[in-house]
Amino acid sequence: MTRPFFRLAAGALAVAATAGAHAQNVTLTGLLDMSAGQFQNAGAAKVSRAESGGMSTSFIGFRGTEDLGGGLKAKFALDHFLRLDTGSPGRFNGDAFWARDAYVGLSGAFGTTVLGRTTTPLFVSTLLFNAFGDSFGFSPSIRQLFTPAAGMPAFLGDTGWNNSVAYASTDYDGLSWNLAANLSEGAVGSKGKNYGANALYFNGPFAATAAWQHVRNGAFGAPAGFSGQAAWQLGMSYQLPVAKLYGQYSDVRTAATVNDKTRIWNFGASVPMGPGRVLAQYGFARARVSGVDTENKTLTLGYDYTLSKLSDVYAVYMNDKVTGLSAGNTFAGGLRVRF
Repeated sequence: MTRPFFRLAAGALAVAATAGAHAQNVTLTGLLDMSAGQFQNAGAAKVSRAESGGMSTSFIGFRGTEDLGGGLKAKFALDHFLRLDTGSPGRFNGDAFWARDAYVGLSGAFGTTVLGRTTTPLFVSTLLFNAFGDSFGFSPSIRQLFTPAAGMPAFLGDTGWNNSVAYASTDYDGLSWNLAANLSEGAVGSKGKNYGANALYFNGPFAATAAWQHVRNGAFGAPAGFSGQAAWQLGMSYQLPVAKLYGQYSDVRTAATVNDKTRIWNFGASVPMGPGRVLAQYGFARARVSGVDTENKTLTLGYDYTLSKLSDVYAVYMNDKVTGLSAGNTFAGGLRVRF
């Protein structure tokens, strides 16, 4: 897969070299994240390892816009996840090559509409309203919703949808919204289309979001008799003089032969200190399956030290607990480089 990738890279750079004649702008972008330490989830053994994408999932991609005149622009994105620790493509074996983003679209006074594989509104709301952002390695908000701990019901539908159309509104005095829908295209196991939406509000020190989605296809590990999974979320943040505070509530319900539901509360803070930030996030998730409750409690503390506008180093401690399982403790440090 390496050789075709570099052929695509060479092609994209060739387009960039001639872009001026067509009023087109093409850029190479990405983020590379590596951490090392002792990693341990609840109920699992301690593992010392080097790991890609702890604080942010590593990716490389191409993005471009073309000015069509009259305020209208054409745009595209091709973003590829990768694992630096092994040099492997994707987030996991079998992941699509352009799994982060793969779309074309138009933007103008009406907003932006894109077609292809797009990021879900629910994922955007979740990463914006917690102290650790989009960290699948360390953020309780991301982990408890999108990659639940052992013994907790599965979240279905991924962070991006294939065969989708997405719309992002323009900003109206701090208020904006996003809509997304996809087609199942007759896929085996499909129960219909996926739909998602969120609203975002940023005004001075206060910000808030509401998000919702209903997944009926593209579900990883769907249970027997699966007919759909609905999720909704409320989030807020407030910038104090000495800290930024975060709060989230999420509710996930799966309709299947055996129904399940999960409720998730998250609270966090980001405190400037020196050239970096002290980060803290606590998540409490309670799942009910067949009348039995299981709880997951996750606390993450960290310090993110800014080296430059594009690079930072971080240190993290995470404690993870699940009902009936031994606690897990993670100690790790890492480096992120953006370009």
